[in-house]
Amino acid sequence: MTATELERTPDTTPAGEYPHPGPLGRLGIWVISHGRIVAVAWVLLVVGLGVFAPSVEKNLSGAGWQANGSQSVQVRQLAQEHFGGNASSAIQVVVHADGGVTTGDAPAVLAKATALLRGDDRIGEVVAPTPGATVSPDGKTAIILAGAGSDTNEMVRAATDLTPQLQALSTDTVTVSPTGSSVLWSDFNHANLSAMMKSEMVSWPITLVILVIAFGALVAAGLPLLLTMAGLIASAGVLVLVNTVVPVSIWAMNFAMMFSLALGIDYALFLVVRFRAARMGHKLPMPQAIAQTMDTAGKAVLLSGVTVLVSLSAVMIVPSPSFRSMAGGIMISVVFILAATLTLLPLVLAKLDGRLNRFALPWVKVSEHRSPAFERWGERLWRQPARWGLAALAILIALAIPVFGLTTAMPSIKVLPEDASARVGYDTVQQAFGDGAPGTLQIIAPNDAATATVEKLRADEGIAGVMPALRAADGSGISLIQAVPRVDPSDPSLAATVERLRTTLPAGAMVGGAAVENIDLKSEIDRTTPWVIITVLVLGFALLLFALQAPLIALLGTLASLLSTLAAFGVARLIFQEGIGASFFGFESQGFLNAWAPVFFFAMIFAIAMDYTVFLLASAKEHWETDGTARAAMVGAVAHSGRVIFAAGGVMVAVFFTFALSGPLPPKEMGIILGVAVLLDAFLVRLVLLPVLLRVTGRAAWACPAWLRRVLPTITFAHD
Repeated sequence: MTATELERTPDTTPAGEYPHPGPLGRLGIWVISHGRIVAVAWVLLVVGLGVFAPSVEKNLSGAGWQANGSQSVQVRQLAQEHFGGNASSAIQVVVHADGGVTTGDAPAVLAKATALLRGDDRIGEVVAPTPGATVSPDGKTAIILAGAGSDTNEMVRAATDLTPQLQALSTDTVTVSPTGSSVLWSDFNHANLSAMMKSEMVSWPITLVILVIAFGALVAAGLPLLLTMAGLIASAGVLVLVNTVVPVSIWAMNFAMMFSLALGIDYALFLVVRFRAARMGHKLPMPQAIAQTMDTAGKAVLLSGVTVLVSLSAVMIVPSPSFRSMAGGIMISVVFILAATLTLLPLVLAKLDGRLNRFALPWVKVSEHRSPAFERWGERLWRQPARWGLAALAILIALAIPVFGLTTAMPSIKVLPEDASARVGYDTVQQAFGDGAPGTLQIIAPNDAATATVEKLRADEGIAGVMPALRAADGSGISLIQAVPRVDPSDPSLAATVERLRTTLPAGAMVGGAAVENIDLKSEIDRTTPWVIITVLVLGFALLLFALQAPLIALLGTLASLLSTLAAFGVARLIFQEGIGASFFGFESQGFLNAWAPVFFFAMIFAIAMDYTVFLLASAKEHWETDGTARAAMVGAVAHSGRVIFAAGGVMVAVFFTFALSGPLPPKEMGIILGVAVLLDAFLVRLVLLPVLLRVTGRAAWACPAWLRRVLPTITFAHD
């Protein structure tokens, strides 16, 4: 029966004739038997949540990069509450005039800027420039302090709204450049969004071409886009709703977009290939084809999705709103992609049937599940395991070695484009007031310890200048002291100064400020990163053990994923820390990797690595259960899943590497690190090293102690 005949011939065979479908097989049969209910449910879901989706960029927060409960966060909250918003999230409006800020256009510009700030109810107390404090010694630069009258997320939105209006006040002789933490995050989020859009514009055509090649037909290639769009719209709507209760970082949506596309392609490819083999290759009636697809590929997709969710959930250990909301945003998108794959996709497959292969490439055999090319590759690996396995292992180890010299730090001002307002204002302040001025420390101390605190600060070798203590006017009994460090806010020695001050200042004194919030966040990241890694590894191993019922291969699969992850970070050190290829990728090396990258990217990379591990080993387990020989398990897994892993890996690499084109440094880090990770994992680990490990371990790979088998639930991948 050809695809055209299938298209013309309705399937009227009753579902009940097909023996022993598993839970997912029964779900697939129920879906196609109740197609109208499923379709209406998805339409209502997407439309209902889609109403909120267009406001996702406006509503999601731009801040949240802090360590909850840290001393610096406490200082910011006290400064905002008791000192008119003179906190780390305040906006600093830098006005520079070569002729001086008291002559020419400058006084009028200062007055207009002050009036504009006072007219925004999100701004707290507005403090005019003060000679000797916020007016530079040469009289050419002045700073208007716009206190934070709202939380950090609302202040970022205020910065987004006010920055262009304030910049518009500039004249031929006067330059107005808002800066400060809130403006920095506003500028960065804007630059990041623009970069993401640029990357998406480049990646979509490339992705479509690879999809057509991978799926072999234009209609089939469109299915991942259906899943991705449905999942993204629903995810965006949910994130907007969640943001009304708990602040959600705009980065959550950015990462969700990328991850949804990658996983949507993976999952759709796996199901479509299996369905076409069942329907067009084995000529199974529709219900049985759907049931078989769901009980095999669908089961692997479900386990893969759960593995991804578990890996990302470990990031929740880091007590930072931005980290938690980013992980949560990706997890929400994965849930929707998973739901669409297991419910919407089977319905679409059943409805399209033979039309799935419309506009097929002439050389593609759409009914084949087993790839002859990858079967030959599997046979070669079986005959020469040492040759190929040792070569792959040597490459991965060589790339992983540099990871031991990896250093991290919080992002510097260099992550912003040179013309960004926050960076221009930062540079202007630094030139006018000194290297440490953009990172002014804020110290909250009890009134009775304020004088001693000022004296200690003035005596510290890391402090260049100290402002007089300012007592809170509300009678709260605390004072605010501002101190300018000698070094740039991104200088590693600032952390030592902060640590020393916290040890030597009088009891009750607390050190904060925007730069200190970064230091505290990095300390928290450093403290929690080992726990995140351990949690990810343990949970990843537990899920593989649960799915495969085979301790040895579950352990080896986990270790192989760890090795590819370490290799990706080894490459990251060479590129971003050592600057190898920096000019090619168009960025200025900071001399370190951004501190949030290891913990967050580790979870993401490991999730993707385990995704491919599940696909390969689920196929191997299926062949082991059917044939009972190690050769059939290894060669069959490569033959049946190799093409899918190769195609999905190619799409992921293309998607991720387009982020290397992005303007800001963090998206470049994301794209390059994830792209390298997938490249290494899909093509070296899953298609070489892991099959070789199956070959070397033989029957022992699938052995399971009787006591453990009694504890674990029975999960099979073979079908009747």
